[in-house]
Amino acid sequence: MRLRIRKKKNASGSVSIHIIDRTDRGYKVVESFGSSKNEDEIDRLYNKALQRIDELENNLLYATKTKENQKKLEEVFSQISTQDITSQGDELVFGRLFDAIGCNKIFEKSSLKSIRNKQEKNSFFRALVLSRIIYPGSKLELIHYLEYFKQVEIGKDKIYRFLDTLYTQDIKEAIERCIFNHTKKIMDNTITVTFYDVTTLHFESESEDDLRRIGFSKEGKLNRPQIQLGLFTTLQGYPLSFEVYEGNKFEGHTLTDVLQKFQTRFNLSNKPIVVADKGMLNNANIAYLENNRYKYILAYKIKNIDANLKEKIINLLFFDDGTIHTLDIEKEINYKDDEGKNHKLKIKQRLILTYSSKRAKKDKRTREKALEKINIALDKKNITKSDLKLSYYAKYLDIDDKCTIKYKLNPDKVQIDAKLDGIKGFATNDFTLKPNDVIAHYQNQYAVERAFRISKTDLRIRPIYHRLENRIKAHILISFVAYAIFMEFERRLKLKNISFKFSQKLLRKIIEYFLVVKIGDKIIPIKPSEIQQEILKIFD
Repeated sequence: MRLRIRKKKNASGSVSIHIIDRTDRGYKVVESFGSSKNEDEIDRLYNKALQRIDELENNLLYATKTKENQKKLEEVFSQISTQDITSQGDELVFGRLFDAIGCNKIFEKSSLKSIRNKQEKNSFFRALVLSRIIYPGSKLELIHYLEYFKQVEIGKDKIYRFLDTLYTQDIKEAIERCIFNHTKKIMDNTITVTFYDVTTLHFESESEDDLRRIGFSKEGKLNRPQIQLGLFTTLQGYPLSFEVYEGNKFEGHTLTDVLQKFQTRFNLSNKPIVVADKGMLNNANIAYLENNRYKYILAYKIKNIDANLKEKIINLLFFDDGTIHTLDIEKEINYKDDEGKNHKLKIKQRLILTYSSKRAKKDKRTREKALEKINIALDKKNITKSDLKLSYYAKYLDIDDKCTIKYKLNPDKVQIDAKLDGIKGFATNDFTLKPNDVIAHYQNQYAVERAFRISKTDLRIRPIYHRLENRIKAHILISFVAYAIFMEFERRLKLKNISFKFSQKLLRKIIEYFLVVKIGDKIIPIKPSEIQQEILKIFD
């Protein structure tokens, strides 16, 4: 490798600066630095070329292009072991996003006197979050990750001691504020719509405590202790806030608690529209939203409404997919306040109704399966009240309890149910929204559902192996920040119009293999692949 700087005079009178490589009685241009007629500018370009020559001559990868250094390079590489090759992808990509979001100095900014070694705790927290993205698994796998990729040895007891102190209300709120401020910034400081939903996270252990309780599992994990995670996101799925609840708590009772804490913490002058699933549609929640001047969009249980409203809906004509009807409702609801006192509240809602033939086919199949099961049971004459618990087909039965309890199929109920096939409803108290906007806002509910899916699969938030409450909540906190970084990564890819045909799992594996070689005291980066170079464009 014989690199030289060439000053080439051009016909226009300008001078071009190139780095050339003189080999085999010829030369080739390695790199060009521009041209100028100004002497000062020419000197600047020349000095820049000098600096670049130093970089190239120390670059082993460049040396492979020259025959004279090939043998020497082979000798060097033959002495390199896999321990000398280290992954830098976590820091190079997700570490920079961690810093951009502002979570890199959470402990340094904390005023808590109980937090010692703040810089070490920042580093520890960073490692836990990044490993959750790039190398998800148990906290004990973090030990292997740090040892193999970072050549850092750490004991499991130290990790557990850190987790014991990580989750405090002050630290949680500081991290949530950091995430909230970032989300608000990328949303042009305006959060108009929020989504709320609850999911369950199960444990491998079978023992219960105050937090880990056996309850209704959305994951189908019967007789497994679980906790519930309530998550607030924006319209696009960017995280805002979260809360952890005991596993047997009714999910519909979590909304008011989350909203109260959210509003107290961030004190939003313009309250966002709250969008939630039908599990949140109870009178106590509606009363809280109305009394606290929240606008809301809630999924409506069309087949479980009162007979008068059901009859109005049945008489509407739904010709094809996309047909929309609206019904304005005025009613009085009964609810209990936090002290258990009974109240009544008059409310006005707009019910948006839409039809889908695909949903109609699904409703029909569900009913036919239920009827098939109930007819088998009726033939055997062995239906009891316990059989009806949580049963879909219970609504089709009449109870004759003159002497003994008897059940018979009510064909009128079946017929009414069939007339509602394919109809979905959304209730809102915001009369300024157009019906299509209400439907579009609710359909974006997939964003929070996707957040749970990413957390459960990509970040492997479940199953949870911890036993102590503080460690469990610390695990959720780490996963919350990891999800925020994950979403920021996706956002930046979209801004740069960068997409890949393969899965996110493979993409993270490609990021993991941003590699460097350690030779003595020097760290030499290996040239990124074309895909890796595309990824790095998110920082341009």
